[in-house]
Amino acid sequence: MSKKRKWDDDYVRYWFTCTTEVDGTQRPQCVLCNSIFSNADLRPSKLSDHFNRQHGGIGGHDLNSLKHMPTPSDQSDTLKAFGVASQEDALLQASYQFAYLCAKEKNPHTIAEKLVKPCALEIAQIVLGPDAQKKLQQVPLSDDVIHSRIDEMSKDILQQILEDIRASPLQVGIQLAETTDMGDCSQLMAFVRYIKEREIIEEFLFCEPLQPTTKGKDVFNLFRDFFLKHQIALDVCGSVCTDGASSMLGENSEFVACVKKEVPHIVITHCLLNPHELVTKTLPTELRDALFTVIRVINFIKGRAPNHRLFQAFFEEIGIEYSVLLFHTEMRWLSRGQILTHVFEMYEEINQFLHHQSSNLVDGFENKEFKIHLAYLADLFKHLNELSASMQRTGMNTVSAREKLSAFVRKFPFWLKRIEKRNFTNFPFLEEIIVSDNEAENIAAEITLHLQQLSNFFHGYFSVGDLDEASKWILDPFLFNLDFVDDGYLMKNDLAELRASGQILMEFETMKLEDFWCVQFTVFPNLAKTALEILIPFATTYLCELGFSSLLHFKTKSRSCFNVSDDIRVAISKKVPRFSDIIEQKLQLQQKSL
Repeated sequence: MSKKRKWDDDYVRYWFTCTTEVDGTQRPQCVLCNSIFSNADLRPSKLSDHFNRQHGGIGGHDLNSLKHMPTPSDQSDTLKAFGVASQEDALLQASYQFAYLCAKEKNPHTIAEKLVKPCALEIAQIVLGPDAQKKLQQVPLSDDVIHSRIDEMSKDILQQILEDIRASPLQVGIQLAETTDMGDCSQLMAFVRYIKEREIIEEFLFCEPLQPTTKGKDVFNLFRDFFLKHQIALDVCGSVCTDGASSMLGENSEFVACVKKEVPHIVITHCLLNPHELVTKTLPTELRDALFTVIRVINFIKGRAPNHRLFQAFFEEIGIEYSVLLFHTEMRWLSRGQILTHVFEMYEEINQFLHHQSSNLVDGFENKEFKIHLAYLADLFKHLNELSASMQRTGMNTVSAREKLSAFVRKFPFWLKRIEKRNFTNFPFLEEIIVSDNEAENIAAEITLHLQQLSNFFHGYFSVGDLDEASKWILDPFLFNLDFVDDGYLMKNDLAELRASGQILMEFETMKLEDFWCVQFTVFPNLAKTALEILIPFATTYLCELGFSSLLHFKTKSRSCFNVSDDIRVAISKKVPRFSDIIEQKLQLQQKSL
C-alpha cells in the first residue's frame, strides 16, 4: 500500500484546504471550485498546477485570510434553503452515482479516470462547449475516490441490513457456502432471510476470505466474529443452510457442532440442490465407468488447445451445429447433465474425430454397451437438471423444495413398472437406441437396481416430506382438515377463526404463502409465528451460487489481490445506498476539518 501524504498549512497559498475521510486519509479541496483530489495529489506541484491552469494563478493567501472565507458547507446550506443543490453537492452526487454504477456493473475502479471521464470530457467539449467540459472536469473520479465511495456505500447498505435484522420479529435464516476464487483464496459467502414489515426479505450479508485454513472451526469463527463485530447476538439466527464438504460445512461437521453449542435450538439444513452428486455415488460399476469415459473424452478434446481447435474445424467442415463441448455452465450443479446430453447428441461426430486423432479412447467410446449407458445417464441427469432448475429461485423454502423432491422420488415406482415391461418412455434417448430384446433386458436390470438404491438414498439424505400431517395447515389453512389437529392444540381456535374470514381467504388466494403469513402476524401472531418459523429457513444455497458467479467478475487474474467484500455487497445487494445521508455526512466532516 502506498504511503499516505500529510497536509501542510503552507498549501493554502494555492487556495486549497484539507478534508479528512473517515479512515483518516487527508485530501486537498480547492476553495475556489470545490474540487476534491486524491491523497496522492497532496503535494505542491499538483496543487500549483491546478491553481495556475484552472484559476489563472492569482496571488497566494495565508491561512488567516482563508479562514475568513465562507466555507463550502455555509454556501450549501444557503442554496438548500432555496431548494437548489450547491455545486459541491452536485459534484459529490455525480461521483457517488458513478461509483454505484461502477460496482453494479462489476467494473474495475480505474475505468472512471482511464476511460469514462476522458470520453465524457471529449463529448462535452464537442457537444456542449468548454464551460460544460470545465464543470465535468471537477467531478472527482480517480481510482482512490471510486474505491472510497464504494466503501462508504457498502457500509451504509450493511447498516440498513443490520437495522432490519435487529428489528425482525423472528429469528433470521442464514445461507452459507464456501468457494475458491481466482487467487486460490477461500471465500465464505452468506445471505440472510428476515421479516420486514409485511414481507420476507432476502439480502446479501457478507463475503469474507477464510485464512489461513478452511476447517469447520475457521468457518464458525468467521461467522461468529461477524455478528460480534456488529454487536448482534448469535442467537438471532434461527436456521443455517450450508453446502460443502461434510468435514467443513456438512451436518456432522465441526462447524455445525460449534454453532449448536452457541445456539442449541438452531435448525441446520443442507442444500437440496445436490442430487447429481448423490446419483453419482449410487451408480453401478458399468454406469460409473461410462461416466468416467465421457469425462476423459471431454478432457481429451477441451484440455488440449490443438485438439480443441481441430475439433471446431472438423465440425465446421462437416456442417454440424455444435462446435464447442460444454465444460460447465454458470450454475455448477447443471454441468454434468448438459455435458452428457451434448455428448450423446454429437456421438457420431465425436467418434469420427477420435478416429481421426487415433485416440486410445475410441474402443471404449464406440462400444454399443457404452452408448446405451450414455443414453440412460443423459436421460437421468436431464431429469435431475429439471428438478434442480425448479428449485433455483429466490424465496424457495424447505417445504416447497422437499415437496418437489418428494414428487420426483414418487415417480420412481412408475418408471420401474414401465421398465419391467421394457417400456422406456421416461428415457427418450435410451428408447431411441434400444433395438434388441437382449439389450433392453440387460439395461432394464441395471436401471431397476440403480433406481431402487437411489430412492433409498433420497429418503435418507434429504428427509423427503418431513412436514407432519398436523402441521400442513401452514400450506393451506382453509382446506386443511382440522380433525388432524389435537383438541388440546392451543391454536386450533385461531385456525377456526381464520377460516371463517372471507377477506383473509381472498388474501390467501392472491398472495404468496410467505407474504400471507407475514400479513397475519398482527391478527394471528401465534399462527403466523409457527408458520414463518418453518418457511423462513433456506432450502438451497442458490443465492450463494449466484454470488460466486459475480465473484468471477471481481476476482480475475489482473485483480487477484483485490478485496471484494465492499464491491460485491454494492453489486448484488437489493438495498440502495442512502446517498443524501452519505453526502451530508461527507460535507459535515469537511466542515469540521476547516
